[in-house]
Amino acid sequence: MVGATGLFALMGAAVKAASTLYTPGEIVMVRSVIGMVAMVLLMRWRGIALASPVPRLHLSRGVSGVVALCLWFTAIAGLPLATAMTLNSMSSVWVAVFVLVGVLLHRRRGTQAVDHGVVDARMVAALLAGFTGVVLVLQPTFAQDQWLHGLVGLASGVLAGVAYLQVSALGRAGEPGERVVFYFSLTGVLFGAAYAVLDGGFSAHTPRGLLLLAAIGALATAAQWMLTRAFATGATLGVASLQYLGIVFSSLLGIALFGEALPATATLGMGLIIVAGVAATLLGGRTRSTSAAAGDA
Repeated sequence: MVGATGLFALMGAAVKAASTLYTPGEIVMVRSVIGMVAMVLLMRWRGIALASPVPRLHLSRGVSGVVALCLWFTAIAGLPLATAMTLNSMSSVWVAVFVLVGVLLHRRRGTQAVDHGVVDARMVAALLAGFTGVVLVLQPTFAQDQWLHGLVGLASGVLAGVAYLQVSALGRAGEPGERVVFYFSLTGVLFGAAYAVLDGGFSAHTPRGLLLLAAIGALATAAQWMLTRAFATGATLGVASLQYLGIVFSSLLGIALFGEALPATATLGMGLIIVAGVAATLLGGRTRSTSAAAGDA
């Protein structure tokens, strides 16, 4: 899991470098092509059929995940790398919010909610800490007239949380992870290509650009495999908590590669979001393997 978070942080750095040469749609498309090819080969090797009994669920998961990915890549282009990574990592906190709202609605209707784990004062405190962290992280972006990219990054975390819940539903439906990732990648190819066309067409390639695109696809695919392996063989809650190391890695890469210096308020906000995310994961007390199929979404 530590290796996966490091590779995802490197992917984010490559996306930031490539954003000066390509649009977010182009980057999403190429990243998805590489992932789709890898999943086809893996599915053939393991004898997994492409056809799915729940195509609508794959479609909704693909759309929410790919839109989240496009928004995240857009945020990376206009924000410090660590800030964009932090806002996207709010997805675990948003999942907890969705669960809390669902439980409250069930209680109000007098129906029995599905067991989503512990929902108590500690969970509420964790969520409040997370949203306090968001305010502190976004404060510098508003001050530096980066508010639009900040809101885009925040929206990417919300949609990533939605995608995680849909991946969980696919898991309950018995869908293998390889098929989930394949249809997510297929949606990314189609959506990314359409987004690129609407965003001004395709860019001319350079050797540097091609290397960056290849690196993005390779890093994302390797990180996805390591993430899936970690959740399959490790203690789920402990593994899920380790994914927040990506924020630390992104901070270091931002300083080393792009000379990004974050103010004290943003650093404090990141710390609160990390604490809130880990607390929400541990207090949820249920398997969070949903993250395994959407680690970069």
